[in-house]
Amino acid sequence: MEQFLGYIVLGIVAGSIYAVAASGLVLTYTTTGVFNFAHGAIGMLAGFIYWQLRVQQHVPTPLALVLVIFVFAPLFGTAVERILMRGLRGATVATTLVVTVGLTVGLIGGVQALWKPGEARFLEPLFGNRQVQLVGRTVTWDELAFIAVAIAVAISLRILLFRTRIGVAMRAVVDNPELTGLNGAKPTTVARTSWILGSMLASIAGVLVAPKLNLEPIVMTFLVVNAYAAAIVGKLRSLPLTFAGALALGVIENLAIGYLPEGSFVSRLRPSLPTLFFFAALLALPEARLRIGRVVGRSTPRIPNLNESLARGAGFLALALVISALAPSTSLPDMTQGLVFAIIMLSLVVLSGYSGQVSLSQLTFVGLGAWAMGSVLGGDSLLGLVAAAAIAIPVSVLVALPAMRLQGIYLALLTFAFAVLADYLIFNDSRVFGGGNVQVGRLQVFGVSFRSGTAFFMLTAFAFAALSVGVLALRRGSLGRTLAAMRDSPAACATLGLDVRRTKLIVFMISAAIAGVGGAFVGGLRGTVGTIDFTALNNLPLYLLAVVGGVTTVSGAFIGGALFALLPVVQSRAPDLAGLVFLGIGATAVSLGRQPNGLAGMIAQRAGDTRRPRGPAASPATEISEEVANVPATV
Repeated sequence: MEQFLGYIVLGIVAGSIYAVAASGLVLTYTTTGVFNFAHGAIGMLAGFIYWQLRVQQHVPTPLALVLVIFVFAPLFGTAVERILMRGLRGATVATTLVVTVGLTVGLIGGVQALWKPGEARFLEPLFGNRQVQLVGRTVTWDELAFIAVAIAVAISLRILLFRTRIGVAMRAVVDNPELTGLNGAKPTTVARTSWILGSMLASIAGVLVAPKLNLEPIVMTFLVVNAYAAAIVGKLRSLPLTFAGALALGVIENLAIGYLPEGSFVSRLRPSLPTLFFFAALLALPEARLRIGRVVGRSTPRIPNLNESLARGAGFLALALVISALAPSTSLPDMTQGLVFAIIMLSLVVLSGYSGQVSLSQLTFVGLGAWAMGSVLGGDSLLGLVAAAAIAIPVSVLVALPAMRLQGIYLALLTFAFAVLADYLIFNDSRVFGGGNVQVGRLQVFGVSFRSGTAFFMLTAFAFAALSVGVLALRRGSLGRTLAAMRDSPAACATLGLDVRRTKLIVFMISAAIAGVGGAFVGGLRGTVGTIDFTALNNLPLYLLAVVGGVTTVSGAFIGGALFALLPVVQSRAPDLAGLVFLGIGATAVSLGRQPNGLAGMIAQRAGDTRRPRGPAASPATEISEEVANVPATV
């Protein structure tokens, strides 16, 4: 019994950290409608600033805490609200996701630029090595402080929200922001206060965990992923339920450590317990109501007809042939990598650009495609390429079925949770990548080999061109018009008799198949692939750069693929500049977050290759987009 109580105490300690972090997420989401993916990055930056003050500048601990939590955090929260988030209320999930993920990448890059990566940084606990015995378990003073801080945060938020004028306004904004404004509350002040409090809570969590994690930027940034589960238990609205979910998660984690038998299949689930908890919380959410029409008044890139698509594809291949002949052989792998990731970006064009479904799990299908290609007939056959597309389809159904119930940020979080689960349960399985890397060859068809760098470059260019023509044909067809209508107004689609669920299932399957093909080319390019190549966290920059390039067009997929391929090149050839590159990408993503068509759309607009809404909709119109009217009654 004493051992059991000891694990409960440790679980409450862990849950207290999750509760502080999750409360900041819930507070900002309920009052602004923005799910802040950068919450962990803000805490990470606060941890580094605290280390700089305390260790490098020898500032006393109490003063360092005051400077970080009560000076830096409010100023940073004010800046984020004023510069980035103001005006995002009512924006699409894709827009808010890109802005906050871009902020995350930018903060990681800024930290790596200011504090050299790879250097060991140690931070003494707040209370040194002081310990006490509690129910037979040694507990540090810092761990007791975690619990005390969580209790203090819960009480303070309760008083703020129910006993102060600004708190009442914050709760009212959740229910009806327009009516709140008519009654004298200032939405801007409410939003600013929420971002200040969210930054302070993130900073508190960052300072608390910094001594345990030795200031590792990536680990500190994404520790908050566990807090997502607690926030979902509270449905991103209820702080009491959020705190309860955080404590439950912490207790379950520690009981699993103590009681799950070693070496069993169940013990393999131990690292994924927070994600399983997260996944279960998402599945327990009620089905989302269908969204009504959105405002449509922006220019969209014109969709080329079949002849234009074929002509552009042929021109692209001719250009690729010239480049392959003139470019140095040492540059071909990098250019091939850009084309490979452009193929992967095409899967997001179909899913996110055409149908509006946000997915943060595409690399799972890429990894499955690479494994299938390497496992069939020696890893270089045409049948292996078919298997790469085929294996992704049934797995995509596992994502699509629960995704049919959700939309918006919940859908994004569900797909991300699935990707994290795949890391633990699929890629770490000894029958997949768990036993080591998988060898993947380059395609051989009817005696023709594409093993050379030039041949494989041209094969990849052909695959991208062919898939691009197919994706554009899909967009011009009845399914494409249905996807556009579903993106604009699922409720209108249902009213017209369209099967929204079936359409979602189809588009997830098509997107996964394209990603699986991309995985086969990833394997062919690298020769050997493993779990680390398809980690779930890489889905965030993948989606980010897809939107920056232009997730609504195939040319945007090409730009996004080139940008994504640039990251490892810079990291390997100029590691000292990697932080600045990430900072630049984050800043670019934030600045383009409100540009729905990305860099490709900006280029098309300058070239005059855009289509504006018809009739009087030169200004934003409050009607469903023109595609809805043209969609057939049945799919």
